[in-house]
Amino acid sequence: MTHQVPTIVLGGTGYVAGELLRLIAGHPQLRLAGILSDSQPGEPVAKAFGHLSAVYPDTKFSSIEEIEQLVATLPVSAVFSAAPHGASAALIDRLLTKAEAAGTKPRVVDISADYRFATNEGYAAVYKHDHGAPARLKQFTCAVPEHLASAPTPHIGHPGCFATAILLASVPLLKLGIATPTLFVSGVTGSTGAGRKPIEGTHHPMRHSDLYSYNALAHRHAPEVVAVAKAASGVDAHFAFVPHSGPFARGIHVTVQAQLAKPASAAEILEQFKDFYKYSPFVSVSVTAPRIKDVAGSNYARLSVASDGRTVAVMSVLDNLNKGAAGGAVQWMNRLLSLPETAGLTAPAAGWT
Repeated sequence: MTHQVPTIVLGGTGYVAGELLRLIAGHPQLRLAGILSDSQPGEPVAKAFGHLSAVYPDTKFSSIEEIEQLVATLPVSAVFSAAPHGASAALIDRLLTKAEAAGTKPRVVDISADYRFATNEGYAAVYKHDHGAPARLKQFTCAVPEHLASAPTPHIGHPGCFATAILLASVPLLKLGIATPTLFVSGVTGSTGAGRKPIEGTHHPMRHSDLYSYNALAHRHAPEVVAVAKAASGVDAHFAFVPHSGPFARGIHVTVQAQLAKPASAAEILEQFKDFYKYSPFVSVSVTAPRIKDVAGSNYARLSVASDGRTVAVMSVLDNLNKGAAGGAVQWMNRLLSLPETAGLTAPAAGWT
């Protein structure tokens, strides 16, 4: 594919949508055709995202009717949904129904949680309400790009930021039989992971110079990790997950610990991880402990391994808005459109965020 693909972003005023717009602006084969905002149709994109004013000086948010018209008239389009959980499924269904009637072929990557489960029952058990478009679930696959060679469905559900960091560390442990299938996970996320609407947990005076856990052993995304890890590794594992809020804006640091299935040194496990990810351009494995500043603002993830011969610990870092959300979604869209997987995503980390 040599021409530019018209691209649509849903849920346009949040942090993930802003990151999508930034990545699309630098992508050689994606061209922004429309961005939906129910709350601000007709308002300038630059008003919501001042840092993007140079690349979108005149672009305005669109209404749902304008987005429907785009999907119905564009023969092929790339659609990213950064709409909220619980709203994204029905919105995507509405657009796909319009496209089917018009004979057009949008490809969708959903960044919300709405297409991370294979069944309505699995979704409802976690989110306590029925799925917004259960008939569409079979058209979506949820996976980290590094764990699935190609998409078996026309659309993708992105696993999310914490899930991506955990899965990158955990799936090799399970699939290669390195560890027993009970994994203890401690993770720290930046404040942008809580979204743009201010709440006590993200208010700067409360979060600055502080560190605290939340939803210990009861985080809503843990069942998604279990389901995606099983699909990727073939192992039904238990994840004991304790998330923490960190005093920084961007990034996730996760440590996964488990008992080794048989004694192994850190060097031996490190080589297994390096071999597992040798064809993954955005994942590096090193003996050096990874740092968030090494990946913040980029689509790269870094892993490292420690072992005392009985227990293994895998450290995983990534940018929650990029690799864990918008960047991972663009990586999937590149595949869905048969573009180079790295297109528009090779910029290195900022380093001093």
